[in-house]
Amino acid sequence: MDTQQQILFNVLLIGDTCTDRYNIGSVDRLSPEAPVPVLKIVDTYDVPGMASNVNLNLINLNISADFVTNNDPITKTRFIDERSGQHLLRVDDEPKITGWSGDIPFPLEHYDAIVVSDYNKGFLTYEHIQNLIHDFNGPVFIDTKKKNLEAFNGAYVKINEKEFEAAESYAWDMIVTLGANGAMLRSELVSANYATKKVDVVDVCGAGDTFLAALTYQYLVTNSIEEAIKFANKASSITVQHVGNYAPTLGEIE
Repeated sequence: MDTQQQILFNVLLIGDTCTDRYNIGSVDRLSPEAPVPVLKIVDTYDVPGMASNVNLNLINLNISADFVTNNDPITKTRFIDERSGQHLLRVDDEPKITGWSGDIPFPLEHYDAIVVSDYNKGFLTYEHIQNLIHDFNGPVFIDTKKKNLEAFNGAYVKINEKEFEAAESYAWDMIVTLGANGAMLRSELVSANYATKKVDVVDVCGAGDTFLAALTYQYLVTNSIEEAIKFANKASSITVQHVGNYAPTLGEIE
């Protein structure tokens, strides 16, 4: 594929979103009140997280995404030592989330694929996702924290190794990310592992979001789930070399 070619797909992205807030600071001493570090904050910034981070990754891959998400604000606040990059603490502020109304911007025929980024915060139910799979005549890619994965037969279900071990049932077509060991494809027809390039990992935050977006993009380009997994491995290996959420471009990956 010509790396300079600009390929544009239309994707429907549905999922829970949040704000990722980073408090970066220096640690020079322990608190006299308890054996915990004292963080002197030198910088604070916000970036889109969860499904919003998937959206940014899709945009960087030249995909036009209609994004349907919750309006209720979720904030994940991280406190990080600037010298080591170590996460000292994360504080989550999660209100009760209003469920999806079922409304989408355009008829499903408008889209080349559906991407579901389900952090199981209350925006999407099993029935919501099942209806999308049933009603859409095209590929559906699901990243979910739900455990009954058999309910999502007919879609590509992407989860991490911990979620795979905790699952109560399995879908027909599953991609399991394995961190430094790459990813595993488990389906009715094939079971295979795909290694990834060894890199210096700085932060794994957002790597799953990058993998999901890159998997979708390359599948739409090649119509091959195997090639899509290899491409997603490359993309997420770039993300983990950065602090916080990072959405690589096509040029960086290719």
